[in-house]
Amino acid sequence: MSFSAVAPEALDCNLFRAIGKDWMLISAGSADKMNTMTASWGGTGVLWNKNVSMIFVRKSRYTLEFLEKEPYYTLSFFGGEKKKELGICGKVSGRDQDKIALTGLTPVFEAQAPYFEEASLVLVCRKLYRQTMEEACVIDKEAAAAFYAQGDWHELFVGEIVQVLQKDETT
Repeated sequence: MSFSAVAPEALDCNLFRAIGKDWMLISAGSADKMNTMTASWGGTGVLWNKNVSMIFVRKSRYTLEFLEKEPYYTLSFFGGEKKKELGICGKVSGRDQDKIALTGLTPVFEAQAPYFEEASLVLVCRKLYRQTMEEACVIDKEAAAAFYAQGDWHELFVGEIVQVLQKDETT
């Protein structure tokens, strides 16, 4: 395993595809205890003159407990190569089973938050902002209705991207 740090501006990937179609893992915790979850919603941009990521996590997700406690999280991207494993991380709760063991993915603890050896790209993020999404704030009620019929609104986190790790092509 070998990753190199790169500038966020140097990324040459389609993050719309990487998040929405190939999916990503949101991870937080430590070598003692961590959790990860699959996400296909999120984004990147610039806020307060900082490169940022935006993630959305339902209150029911176990990963939220780790995001609440830890100052950092990571986003691991696999280029569509690990859809089966990411499917497991999206369906199995870390409260009930060791889903990381079920996937065979290898956690790495060399950054401020865990990520995965098999990833091709990792964004290490420091939390800057959090807000609970609320029905009263939704402008397009029809678009949101299908996603919140049970009232399980997402928590929005904005994190400064403090490090971008890209898999070396020789590995």
